[in-house]
Amino acid sequence: MIVLLGVVVVILGFVTRRNPVLVVGVAGIVTGLLGKMNPQEVLAAFGRSFADSRSVTVFAIVLPVIGLLERYGLREQARNLIGRLGSLSAGRFLTVYLLVRQVTAAFGLNSIGGPAQTVRPLVAPMAEAAAERTTGAALPERMREKVRSYAASADTVGVFFGEDCFIAIGSILLITGFVNSTYHQELEPTQLALWAIPLAVCAFLIHGARLLLLDRQLERDMALAAAEHELPLPKGTAK
Repeated sequence: MIVLLGVVVVILGFVTRRNPVLVVGVAGIVTGLLGKMNPQEVLAAFGRSFADSRSVTVFAIVLPVIGLLERYGLREQARNLIGRLGSLSAGRFLTVYLLVRQVTAAFGLNSIGGPAQTVRPLVAPMAEAAAERTTGAALPERMREKVRSYAASADTVGVFFGEDCFIAIGSILLITGFVNSTYHQELEPTQLALWAIPLAVCAFLIHGARLLLLDRQLERDMALAAAEHELPLPKGTAK
């Protein structure tokens, strides 16, 4: 069990706000050394993991493509599209996206969305446009960043809790393999997937409620911002 101290390294690194790549790398080295691996074996394990997961380098192709799409007006078209849906607020739109993301992840379609390929060029601009239409004014930068963070959270929560409902996802197979080999059980992936469904429903209800409350928060923040700008200046203060 001493090899689990690598998890402690990850927790401490994220709590102290260190570079995530550095934290994960150090945690891997610590775990390997505690598992009685020599430095050459640790380095070889890193190389094998990278070679077996070559798909992680797909971002090198995806990001330039997204950049070209944005350069030729993808974000503007997304804002125009959401502007035609008059009754759809930012909170409602993100709740619908949360549901879609969770359902698609439950069927193993994790790659059809994500912060880089979906949230930044499409979901976030559409949520911003919906918020501006609802409030009737352009969003200040602080509120704009808040809407973007909620858009990212809808994607993250949806895929995180939805993917465990798919029996062939890596996390389910890892859990069943570890439990069966370590504790000599006969746990099936289907059992874990079925137990993940109530958790996914609870996640949708809780985070969906937070997304729906976003509209009220934006209206309140816009009212406060407008009131601050309308306050009279103190005597003797230059305009």
